[in-house]
Amino acid sequence: MRKTFEYEIQKLKDEILSLGSMVEKALLDSIDSLKNRDIPRSQEIYDNDEKINKKRFKIERAVMIAIATQQPMAHDLRLLASLLDVAGELERMGDYAKGIAKINILMGEQKLLKPLIDLPRMAEKSVDMLHRAITAFINEDVKAAEEIPLEDDTIDELYTQIYRELITYVIEEPSAIERSNWLLWAAHNLERVGDRVTNICERTIFIATGEMEEASISDDEMTI
Repeated sequence: MRKTFEYEIQKLKDEILSLGSMVEKALLDSIDSLKNRDIPRSQEIYDNDEKINKKRFKIERAVMIAIATQQPMAHDLRLLASLLDVAGELERMGDYAKGIAKINILMGEQKLLKPLIDLPRMAEKSVDMLHRAITAFINEDVKAAEEIPLEDDTIDELYTQIYRELITYVIEEPSAIERSNWLLWAAHNLERVGDRVTNICERTIFIATGEMEEASISDDEMTI
């Protein structure tokens, strides 16, 4: 019975890894398509979000079945509950990628306000943190889970830099406000990825220690 349960847990972890890979690709591709104004590619990312959603629901169903049939206690119950949460966090990050893809679609024939330099850097850093956070979660690596959120300041600094630069463009050319807002929305979505990476790390610590502190996530998410 225990071996069967351990097998089911491993299958769930594999599904989380698969979902994480889908989200990482969507985030990087969404910024790359925005940078290159590749609207057909953005449409594909937008449409593929449904696959991310279905993967999340598949994981949730499997977790609920495991809870109902295996009656897990202590560590196992914390792990299963955390798998539910992490699947939700990843699905929400997929929404951020979808939002960025939608920005590119809505821009239509408009040109970018400026060449994208810091946005791709934000995306690369966010996805790197996400990848390592998922690895830490799967391996229950508390040390890594404690260290990764400290890197979120880098993402915040890039966001602030982008914000200030866009404000400068608008001051000099008020008609550029719409194109500025498009890029600001994209940057904000990436900034939110960093916050949700922190949530995944907190779940990793919770599994190992049983202690959980609520993440400070605001409700002003700028997805569109």
